[in-house]
Amino acid sequence: MLSTTICGIKLINPTILASGILGCTGATLKRVAKHGAAALVTKSISKNPREGWKNPTIVEMGECLINAIGLANPGYKEFATELKIARESEVPIILSVVGDSPEEYAEVAHALQEYCDAIELNLSCPNIKGEPFAHRADSSYEVVKEVKKRVKLPVIAKLSASVSDIVEIAKACEEAGADGITAINTIKAMKIDINLRKPILANVTGGLSGKCIKPIAVRCVYEIANEVNIDVIGCGGVYRGEDALEFLMAGAKAVEIGTGVYIEGLDVFRKVCEEIKQYLEKNNLSLHEIIGVA
Repeated sequence: MLSTTICGIKLINPTILASGILGCTGATLKRVAKHGAAALVTKSISKNPREGWKNPTIVEMGECLINAIGLANPGYKEFATELKIARESEVPIILSVVGDSPEEYAEVAHALQEYCDAIELNLSCPNIKGEPFAHRADSSYEVVKEVKKRVKLPVIAKLSASVSDIVEIAKACEEAGADGITAINTIKAMKIDINLRKPILANVTGGLSGKCIKPIAVRCVYEIANEVNIDVIGCGGVYRGEDALEFLMAGAKAVEIGTGVYIEGLDVFRKVCEEIKQYLEKNNLSLHEIIGVA
C-alpha cells in the first residue's frame, strides 16, 4: 500500500532519512533502516576531509533547529568503508555529495558510486563560504552535467528556497540530466543571545530546519512538480503523517525526514507511515492516487 518509486528505485514506503542526521557512519545508517526508513541519505561527503565549524553548532528552538555543522566529514576515501557497512541494511543508499567545483562533485560521486544506489547533490547548504551552486541556474546546471558524465546512477539535485525562482533552478537541473529534485535544504538563519548580546552560533548564521520551514518547502515542491518531468522528494518539517501527506499531495513521491528524527526519535518513520496508511484506508485511496492531487 505504501510503496513508491523514486528515480527508478523502488521504496517499500515513502520515508527517507535526510542527509545530516545519523548519516555519518555505516552503523548508524543501518540502525535507521531497522526503524522503518525506506532509504538512507548519507552525510554530505566531500573530496577532502572537512573539520566543520567550531561549537556551538546547534540552536534548539522548539520544533525547529538552526545548525552550523559546516559539512564536517572524513572525505570520500575514508567514507567508503562506512558505505560498505551501510549496504548491509538492504535498503537503498543515497550518497550525498558536496564539493567546491563541478569536478569535485563528479570525482566523489564517481569514486563511491559502486557503494550506493543514487547520488544526491548538496548544491544548497547555507553553511559554507561563498555562494551555493543552487543559487544560480547556470552553476546548478554545470554541477549536474559534470556528475552525469561520470556516474551511471540516478542523480538528485537538492535545492534551496533562498532564491527568487526555484523552478528556474529545477528546470536547469532537469535540462542537465538530473533524475530528481529534493526540495528543500535548510534556510539561512541566526539567533542572538540577548544576555550575551551576541549570536549564539560560532559561525553566526546556520541552516534553519524543522516544522517552521514546512510551508515553504511544500510550496517549493508544488511549484517544481508542476513544471518538471522528473521525480521530486519533499524535505522540511516532516514529523507526522499529515506533514508527509501535504508533500505527497503537492507532487512529491517521497519525503525525507531529518529534524523530525532529532525531535521525535527514530520511531518517526514508522509513525509517519502508519498515519499515512490510516488516512489512505479511511478514504479508500492508494498512495499513487494522492501524489500531486492538490
